[in-house]
Amino acid sequence: MKAVIVMGSKSDLDYGRKVAEKLRFFGIESVLRIASAHKTPEKALEILKEYESEDAVFVTVAGRSNALSGFVDANTTKPVIASPPVSERFAGMDVLSSINMPSGVAPMLVLYAENAALAVAKIFAIKSEEVRQKVAEYQNAKKEEIYRADEEAKSL
Repeated sequence: MKAVIVMGSKSDLDYGRKVAEKLRFFGIESVLRIASAHKTPEKALEILKEYESEDAVFVTVAGRSNALSGFVDANTTKPVIASPPVSERFAGMDVLSSINMPSGVAPMLVLYAENAALAVAKIFAIKSEEVRQKVAEYQNAKKEEIYRADEEAKSL
């Protein structure tokens, strides 16, 4: 099981690292790669080919115009999670390039690094009891946060 985090440029590296960090909680190995659908499509294809025989999920991270997610999805049978960093510069509207795909191209859009890692974990949880247990642990911890917050709010 491996998450291949493909970033469109070096400027996406901090976000990609956040995804990788969250994946560690679930016990999922990840690798960070950089290739641009616009500038180096041949490099992106090389990366896809490299992981074709593995149990892999691709997480694509590309700011601005996200051609990378559709390009990766159209060239692999593996799951692709588009997780573009949301830009304040475009009032978040740049995510539209991640969801308006042609027929036959279906990357899943998941915003925020933590949620992208959870989506990868849920995919792998289908085959791995260990990962499934970590997903349940994560979800229970999130529920507990709400219960604690409610108790704090009652005492205000």
